[in-house]
Amino acid sequence: MITGLSAEQTQTLTSINVLASALSFAGSGFIVLCYLLFKELRKFSFQLVFYLSLSDLLCSFFNLLGDPGRGFLCYVQGYTTQFFSVASFLWTTTIAFTLHRTVVKHKTDVEELGPIFHLYVWGTSLILAIIPSIGNDYGQAGAWCWLQNETNAGKVVRFLSFYVPLWGAILFNGIVYFQVIRMLNYATRMAVEMSDRQRQVQVKADVKAMNRWGYYPLILIGSWAFGTINRIHDFVAPHDQLFWLYCLDVGTSALMGLFNSIAYGLNASVRRTLQERTEQYWPEKLRWKRAGFMKLGEVQENELEQLDSQDNV
Repeated sequence: MITGLSAEQTQTLTSINVLASALSFAGSGFIVLCYLLFKELRKFSFQLVFYLSLSDLLCSFFNLLGDPGRGFLCYVQGYTTQFFSVASFLWTTTIAFTLHRTVVKHKTDVEELGPIFHLYVWGTSLILAIIPSIGNDYGQAGAWCWLQNETNAGKVVRFLSFYVPLWGAILFNGIVYFQVIRMLNYATRMAVEMSDRQRQVQVKADVKAMNRWGYYPLILIGSWAFGTINRIHDFVAPHDQLFWLYCLDVGTSALMGLFNSIAYGLNASVRRTLQERTEQYWPEKLRWKRAGFMKLGEVQENELEQLDSQDNV
């Protein structure tokens, strides 16, 4: 039980964690299933989304254990939560890096970096998962199992092994997306000055697509801002716990997999593939509804297709 909270409040937090994790599990599982079923989606850019969703899927799966108490399952939940949570936000940095290298640096060798990405993500996640185990810091964290927060040493380890890398990733993603959007805006101005209408149309389409990428760092911020605030508050005032802050902390962090699956996974290429697969099974009388749905979906540009078109240049 979390110090300063009642048993009922702690149980409520466990329920929130399980419910939110179930939604993330469903969203991430859908993206993973699409990648496995549809070969046309297995481009390099969507492979990165697949591994991001796979990390979220496995993290959510172990969170569905709720509060396993003490013992082996508690250690497993704590270790896997740390490992796959870190892997998830690290995969977002590989997507940002790939976009930057393609759009800003005009490089076409991103697919060759695949093994390096795997070494970077899984290796870093493993190191950051092993470090807390050295000090036996995995265990009861209140309503679930993660890094223990009963001592100041445990709180410091949690900050250094999770929150510092997390906010480093957020900063990196923010800088990268800012540079990408700035580059595309510059290309737009150049096209206007050259009166190149075809180029203007192409660049404006790119800008429209990439502007959505600028909001993607907000997913990590929205998922972990309350958790970061809660950790700081817990460190400063350990005996004055705020139940509402814990609810926001648990709910938003556990929903990260769902947020990622919607933002990164449900792009135009996925929607088009699903449309093609369901075309022959869709009743004629419902065609107008499907058409309206696809028209609504077309408002969102295919960000990853923009990336793939650059890769194939």
